[in-house]
Amino acid sequence: MGTVELLDVLLFYGARGSEPIRVIQAIASGLIGIRAFLGGWVTALFGLGLHYLIAGVVVTVFAVASRRWPDLRRRPLLWGPLYGAGVYLVMNFVVVPLSYAIPGHKTLAVVANGLLTHMLGVGLPSALFARAAFRDVPRPADWTGPPPVP
Repeated sequence: MGTVELLDVLLFYGARGSEPIRVIQAIASGLIGIRAFLGGWVTALFGLGLHYLIAGVVVTVFAVASRRWPDLRRRPLLWGPLYGAGVYLVMNFVVVPLSYAIPGHKTLAVVANGLLTHMLGVGLPSALFARAAFRDVPRPADWTGPPPVP
């Protein structure tokens, strides 16, 4: 999931002239500001690790929510893309503005690409992962005791 979104960003912004190291440093700039662009591969690796940490949190949030609301994993083609769109909106209108990152210019192409990538490359895989991980697992409230001993 994190790799799909990262590859999209690298290709999308690379086609517009951005160097891959700068794209990854931009992720690190959310925590360390403009200094991220002065740190070379050290801050790029920090940005890469941060990207995968965020991706892990995104998947975990959906998985935990799907335990509480099983319909999330029963209908991944509906809830996954909606979750991805929500992740995009939260990241771009809450997280990035509260961070030290320098906000980029939001053209229609940037928004459309980001939204579609988050719907299909973030939300949908999160929902499919939750469905596979928790297939036929009862919620703790549904447990009636230990399983019978054969």
